[in-house]
Amino acid sequence: MAVSVAAAPPKGRIYLCMHEQTSAGSDFRRAMEGYAKAGVRAVEITLPKLQEFARKESSAVAKRLLADLGLKPVSCGSQTGLAEPNPDRAKNLVALKEKCELAQAVGCDRMVMPSATRAQFTEDDYKRAVENLREAGEAAQPFGVAMMVEFTRTATFCGTLSTALRLVREANHPQVRVMLDTYHFWGGASKFEDLELLRPGELHHLHFEDTPDSPPRELLEQRHRVLPGKGIAPLKRILETLRRKGYSGPASVELFNPAVQARDPYEVAREAREAFERL
Repeated sequence: MAVSVAAAPPKGRIYLCMHEQTSAGSDFRRAMEGYAKAGVRAVEITLPKLQEFARKESSAVAKRLLADLGLKPVSCGSQTGLAEPNPDRAKNLVALKEKCELAQAVGCDRMVMPSATRAQFTEDDYKRAVENLREAGEAAQPFGVAMMVEFTRTATFCGTLSTALRLVREANHPQVRVMLDTYHFWGGASKFEDLELLRPGELHHLHFEDTPDSPPRELLEQRHRVLPGKGIAPLKRILETLRRKGYSGPASVELFNPAVQARDPYEVAREAREAFERL
């Protein structure tokens, strides 16, 4: 595929990024070439796809491919089960170090750390989580990778922006940061006013999708996410608030609709770019 090399992401602005999850039906090379052809400048890599490519080629070839396409890998992910107490935590920490090594090899300096658990917890578990986050930060620090707490709308441990901020602030570790996904934010229990809790420059990363008006919010699943501007979330107001709070960086479009994931990455990225530019 012939591709046009995209320019570097603009500094000091919020800019479009394509999350590779949106093209889960394509391999690493096809997704990256499609995004670059659509004029996208930044990508968020899914590690299983990168690991598959690195086994066949190498991480050095992956890094060179990104550079040749003019793509900046701004984030990668992910590793669950790091904050909340759980029986698999030691295994998750080992996996984290392996993933951080791969992220470093392609020049990626941050990784998503979602809370997706549905278990039940106590207040003491949140105290333990602060130490857990510091431990994750220490594990990632030698690789220069920031670990970003992501609250998710159905999580029973960290399901709101306010809880994510509380955990990150109490951990107080330079490699532990907070991120926001607009789908989880607007489709969950967070309030618009919670954005005012952000301190200037505190937000480290943004996932950027819309929330549809159907089905009812209680029935929403990951697959229901839609392109920015195709739903009911006040994305313009959210972006304006985040700019005022000092956020500049990627707005990463992450979609889980199987029909979208099976499409040509170029076509999807072109539509995402048009939707983002309209906003």
